[in-house]
Amino acid sequence: MSIFHAILLGLIQGLTEFLPISSSGHLVAFQQIFAIPGASLTVDVALHLGTLVAVFAFYWHDIINMIKEFFLWIGELLRIRNPRKNNDNGYRKMMIMIIIATIPTGLIGLLFNDIFEKAFSSIYVVGFTLLITGTLLWLSNRIVKGRKQAKDISVVDAITVGLIQGMAITPGISRSGSTIFAGMLRGFNMELATKFSFLLSIPAILGAAVLEGKKILEQGLELADGFPVLIGFVVAAVSGFFAIKLLVNLINKRKLHYFSYYCWGAGILIILYSLVLH
Repeated sequence: MSIFHAILLGLIQGLTEFLPISSSGHLVAFQQIFAIPGASLTVDVALHLGTLVAVFAFYWHDIINMIKEFFLWIGELLRIRNPRKNNDNGYRKMMIMIIIATIPTGLIGLLFNDIFEKAFSSIYVVGFTLLITGTLLWLSNRIVKGRKQAKDISVVDAITVGLIQGMAITPGISRSGSTIFAGMLRGFNMELATKFSFLLSIPAILGAAVLEGKKILEQGLELADGFPVLIGFVVAAVSGFFAIKLLVNLINKRKLHYFSYYCWGAGILIILYSLVLH
């Protein structure tokens, strides 16, 4: 794999993983329209780990506090103490709800994996689902501002967002856009909806990397040029960090719907391409 190819894949993964325009949809479109070869499994793992680093870098303070709360929570459970005691900062509630939300996401991924893989081969599906993503983003600006904070998240809220994230495995459906939209529908304030979405991406991205790593072990260690892989990892991490920063700023200004026009335009062009040339 060339360095240019590694940079391109890193940019696509880093930017589209967090901007609400669907990373999987763009990978399918770029590979089929521009005949860009898909990445090897080792490169896929590196790109996923790069985006994981981006989330950790942006939300390091929240992540450290949730890790602390996790161990305190486990310690209290082992000592049979009330796990709710001294829990008024919201981090423990956030951590527990992220764990709960990850369960339906994982179940959907495992049960419907074959269906999603077939969808990945259809560029027409990508065009149609990008139109759906655009509509969700456009509607997000018309949702009344919620007031729920981290300590107010319910199990139903977590399961709802987790289910939506699971369905966002479909190429063309933006994971970040759909989960932020779901959080807003459940009454989350803007900051919480955004933060919950990105923190919820950690187990999802890590899970994808683990599954790809498992394939590498099953098929025998797949060798790839070390330097291009490293370049792809760094580009995915850096571009992912700035993508998160950009999206957070736009959401704070109530401009998430700006991405709807891009998704509609891209979706229409992809559908036309699939109808005319296929």
